[in-house]
Amino acid sequence: MTAPSALPPRTLADELRARSDAELAGLLRTRADLLSPLPGDLSQLATRAGARASVLRALERLDTFTLQTAEALAVAPQPCPVDTLTALLPGGEDAVPGAVATLRAHAVLWGRADGLRLVRTAQELLAPSAARPSATGLGPTLAETATGISPRRIQELLHHAGLPGTHDPVSALTSLTTLFTDPERLAALLADATDASRAVLDRLTWGPPYGEVSAQPAAHLRWLLDRGLLMPTSPGTVVLPREVALQLRGGRAHRVLSPAPPPLAPYATPGQDAADAAAAGAAYTALTIVEELCSEWEREGPPVLRAGGLGVRDLKRTAVALDVPEPEAAFWTELAYAAGLLASDGEADERYAPTPAYDRWLAEPSERRWLLLAAAWLAGTRVPGLVGGRDAKGRPLTALGPGLDRGPAVALRHRVLALLAAAGPGVAPAPDAVAERVAWELPRRCPAPTRALLTGAALTEAERLGVTGRGALAAFARPLLDDAPDLDTAAALLAPLLPEPLDHFLLQADLTAVAPGPLRRDVRQAMALAADVESTGGATVYRFTAGSVRRALDAGRTAAELHAFLAERSRTPVPQPLSYLVDDVARRHGQLRVGAASGYVCCEDEAVVAQLLADRRTEPLRLRRIAPTVLVTGMSPDQTLLRLRELGFAPAAEGTDGAVVTLAAEPRRTPPRGAPEPAPDSPPHADDALLAAAVRAIRAGDHAAGEGARPAGTRLPATATDPAGATPRTPAAETLAALRAAAGGGTLVRIGYVGADGVAAQHVLSPVRVEGGFVTAFDHTADEVRTYPLHRITGTAPLSD
Repeated sequence: MTAPSALPPRTLADELRARSDAELAGLLRTRADLLSPLPGDLSQLATRAGARASVLRALERLDTFTLQTAEALAVAPQPCPVDTLTALLPGGEDAVPGAVATLRAHAVLWGRADGLRLVRTAQELLAPSAARPSATGLGPTLAETATGISPRRIQELLHHAGLPGTHDPVSALTSLTTLFTDPERLAALLADATDASRAVLDRLTWGPPYGEVSAQPAAHLRWLLDRGLLMPTSPGTVVLPREVALQLRGGRAHRVLSPAPPPLAPYATPGQDAADAAAAGAAYTALTIVEELCSEWEREGPPVLRAGGLGVRDLKRTAVALDVPEPEAAFWTELAYAAGLLASDGEADERYAPTPAYDRWLAEPSERRWLLLAAAWLAGTRVPGLVGGRDAKGRPLTALGPGLDRGPAVALRHRVLALLAAAGPGVAPAPDAVAERVAWELPRRCPAPTRALLTGAALTEAERLGVTGRGALAAFARPLLDDAPDLDTAAALLAPLLPEPLDHFLLQADLTAVAPGPLRRDVRQAMALAADVESTGGATVYRFTAGSVRRALDAGRTAAELHAFLAERSRTPVPQPLSYLVDDVARRHGQLRVGAASGYVCCEDEAVVAQLLADRRTEPLRLRRIAPTVLVTGMSPDQTLLRLRELGFAPAAEGTDGAVVTLAAEPRRTPPRGAPEPAPDSPPHADDALLAAAVRAIRAGDHAAGEGARPAGTRLPATATDPAGATPRTPAAETLAALRAAAGGGTLVRIGYVGADGVAAQHVLSPVRVEGGFVTAFDHTADEVRTYPLHRITGTAPLSD
């Protein structure tokens, strides 16, 4: 830690030099953009902290009162004593020290308590100007509004205000400003104003401070203009000077002050056990829905639109298949896409299909499969709630299409979950209270409508996915909110809560089957072939129909296999009507056979052949008899099969050897695809070790700044500490021990390194971690963080101060 100077800091860089290493690390943690690229010294750090883009990013991360404090400081005289600042914020006196400390920690404010200053860029962004008021509703100062006024006009203002004339405009403005900042003298001046003049001032006091006047102002406006209580800014426009507005407000910078965050009022307290049970049920349902989605798309995935994304009709079809509303179907498709389970195949006729990662996902335990989905959701920047709307150019926003990324989504999602965690175990805060709290904590992070959308989406999606249950945060989701998520702990907490899949169901006499819980995957897939889902919930009801049984036979099942499956998996006897249904459909199945010539239909029953030829509905097939039991068609076999099934027949496909075959396609997979990269609006946070290394590097650069900066990327020459001028060479064990000691003690070390080109060089490192055969360190020779393989390091040598 650097000892603080007794003298007041003259610049932000001076104040940064007086900060401790922990305070500098905190600055780099809260403003991660300052790390890339790493500043060479504290002067560069201060310069970058005052850059417009960086200051805007810092202001976006301030809560409402801290932002109000910065806005009040921007309209206060510079430098501003803390007492003056506190006077501008009546009602928030107790919260002012914390807000000032936050602004100082973010390097938005610097200076001692008797002379606080905003960095120049923050002052420019927050202070009102002649063309733009600030969030306080105040306008520019009298001096700023008088820049274009002639000296003669300024003297006239003094005369009408009852002040003696001066010899120059500067002293004239000083005299007028003194009048406006003296409450008693200003009140005496306004005592002569008419009611109409006072009404104008009342309308402008709390902002906006601008008004319009004609070329010939009315008498009550002329009275205000002649005394400088209104100042012209452009033809036809006037503004209320800041000094006057502050006096009319009673010295308040803001009309409504928000020194404390809104309370998180609970609307339910289900208890942690009930919340965990509900969340675990939702988590298992999420796994089932994602699996059903991928299974649906592996047979025939929907096409990719020319502009990218999923078509409206395909989204509706997917929603029907999943038995969910369309907005929820968009969420599940986006989640599977973000987790890398779905992607486009890249073919000429581009379609969506599961990726090879989906097969690996299926092989994982249920809790690990859910963690992959939850991690993808927590890190994702795509917002499914925008599907169905339009972008800034009026183009429709589609699921899996472009334009759905919103940078603040990750931060807002994590903040919403953090608020749920802070509410207490088993407590569900009211959604409106959560939205108000997020709005207070991040008022400038994004526009209010977008913030409300993202907050509501976070709550809804967390409930769907099982991160929350009955509005309260699940215990197994808490380890995922840490900076370094503890996946093992989350998996251990979730595994006992997931329902055990069943291997049986209950057959009913009305051709239905009831699954009293979630079915095992193989049983569920078999039931999906042989029956239609009639209702879902705590129990799933399936219904057997002629069409569903025919679907199972088309997939290659035989009647004997269906009978055996039903008898084996049902805990109740197989009803006789169901057995009759299976036998009846099986008897008719395959009576017609379709094969490839262009397409042909054969049948041993000539009466059925005659029925086909006489049926007008078969005209699109253009059937033609070439033998008593054989018809030919110009359509392909799969189209012919589809058409005949639509007409109520039960045809089967026939191979070239005359045997019945199954035309079911192999499950489709895309080539290997990675999950899409999120597009956050800020760089990732660095861990403590890297922050400590960065602070050491900045300190070292600051100390060496007086000796001249070394060009970035240059290698150090051989030093006198090495007698032969060669690179350091030490045994491997000694090298490893030296690197670990330097990483633990935060010291510098010189290494010899042989690159891939065979050239030996020396580097000065601040090691951060040594593990897995690599050393990660800040390389002072290259001025950046690098990772070096240990087998290429020839040795180490100490580096003197």
